[in-house]
Amino acid sequence: MLSGNFQDHTGNCISLSSVTKTFSRVRAINDLSLSIPCGQKYALLGPNGAGKSTTLKLIVGLLKPDAGSVSIRGMNPMDPVSRTGVGYLPEDASPYLTLSVRENLEYIGALRGVDDLRNRVDYLMDTLELREYEKNKVMRLSRGNRQKLSIALSIIHSPSIVLMDEPLNYLDIPTQEKVLSMLDSLHATFLVSTHIMSIAERLTENVIIISHGRVGWQGSISDLRRSGSSEDSLETIVSRMMSGVS
Repeated sequence: MLSGNFQDHTGNCISLSSVTKTFSRVRAINDLSLSIPCGQKYALLGPNGAGKSTTLKLIVGLLKPDAGSVSIRGMNPMDPVSRTGVGYLPEDASPYLTLSVRENLEYIGALRGVDDLRNRVDYLMDTLELREYEKNKVMRLSRGNRQKLSIALSIIHSPSIVLMDEPLNYLDIPTQEKVLSMLDSLHATFLVSTHIMSIAERLTENVIIISHGRVGWQGSISDLRRSGSSEDSLETIVSRMMSGVS
């Protein structure tokens, strides 16, 4: 397995250069360039339709750019080798509906080559309070429990790069705290798409704001705070940036 220290010559684990992606004449990504240094944690913010989910799919290799280049650890994301050590949680993820919780975890864990798989599965089920549902088929789970299972599947192999799209959707507050603590314990490069600033603050140290498929602002959360007045909330500052108001 590739380690978390595997990077391109610039020290970045994720790089996009002048990337464009169009769907049915709608340009979802427009000359987008960004880079994520290895070991850093970034939040990807933007209004609905800004291109956040498309960006994650391009990085993980589920989509191919129309123009420009994408690399993950210095490799083409379409190359299966580049996906080793990468964990991806799409928005509204759906595990295998006809398999049980344990079967989902064991199947994906086996595909990922997880060592000591039984203990890893037990740890994730206990941490995310899925043990009582381990024999239940996914189709019978609540939406919150499906989300917990999806999170477990995305990190079962202890990835060195984690890409997540709205990871705390459908989760109650106690479960959100458990998930945040578990994710924080991963020593990984993070890119998390979210529209909730509290999640961005808890999971990441840096922010990339995109709008109309291109980067509008990039910096640390501390820089973001300093760009507004002391009375402004982070939500107010981000909203102002998204709407183009200085």
